[in-house]
Amino acid sequence: MRRITLPAAISAIAYCNKAVIYGLLFDIAAETLRTIAADPKHLGAQIGATLVLHTWGSALTHHPHVHGIVPGGGLSPDRSRWVACKPGFFLPVRVLSRLFRRRFLEELEAIYRRGQLRFFGEYAGLNDVTAFTEWLAPMRACQWVVYAKRPFAGPKAVLAYLSRYTHRVAISNQRLIARDEHGVTFHWKDYRVDGRTRNKTMTLEADEFVRRFLLHVLPGGLHRIRHYGLLANPSRRESLAKIRELLSVVPAHIEPGANVVATAAVPPTFVCRHCGSPMIIIIDILQRSRPIRAPPVERAHA
Repeated sequence: MRRITLPAAISAIAYCNKAVIYGLLFDIAAETLRTIAADPKHLGAQIGATLVLHTWGSALTHHPHVHGIVPGGGLSPDRSRWVACKPGFFLPVRVLSRLFRRRFLEELEAIYRRGQLRFFGEYAGLNDVTAFTEWLAPMRACQWVVYAKRPFAGPKAVLAYLSRYTHRVAISNQRLIARDEHGVTFHWKDYRVDGRTRNKTMTLEADEFVRRFLLHVLPGGLHRIRHYGLLANPSRRESLAKIRELLSVVPAHIEPGANVVATAAVPPTFVCRHCGSPMIIIIDILQRSRPIRAPPVERAHA
């Protein structure tokens, strides 16, 4: 798994340009992974990736980054064989970081020239081209964080990871401790500290708590999980079939030697939160009935 993070300065302008900056983060992160993986010096293969957007830190600060789930290998350029990565090593982090930094800044300048960025408040001065160029210069020298973790322990661990992000918001109810005249108190983790002391509590005034929470509301229609390369939606089925063929892997829902492919069971769309049973959806057409009239009122006779 990979994590690719934006510097704090770019995170600051991303708040007013969420759709543009988040989209750029997704696309350049995927491009970087695929470019380095295709280089014969590293892997020399076509890879796939699933990227998940995460915009908050534990203290509800604005910290946009993507988590990438990447298979440990890919298809050769002619798609004739599976190229596996080295045990315990996939792609060099430093090379990924430098290429991601260069490509992101190139595209950021391009969308700025096209007038797709907006600046307000303390960043309003960046509407001036010279000021923007000077503001961007230090970004070329600072370190951009790309972090790699060991592989997941099987498909179930991958699904468990993804399930924590698909419908997750910036803070869960379990982290909330109190809401009183002092504000809102909640648990948070200080990742700069090791050991038990990293678990802390924080109290924010109500308006500041709401402000931080709203930092992470995504633009309408923005997809926080995206698939690239071999896992991209248009070619995923064909690519996975080819990979299974090369690795002699049979999908779990197909019986070896069977002439007919069984259809995998479709999970229920809605599940009862109390008993866990699937909920049955019944669609019917209700005919419009005659309007209900009030009972007649007796009138006094003259």
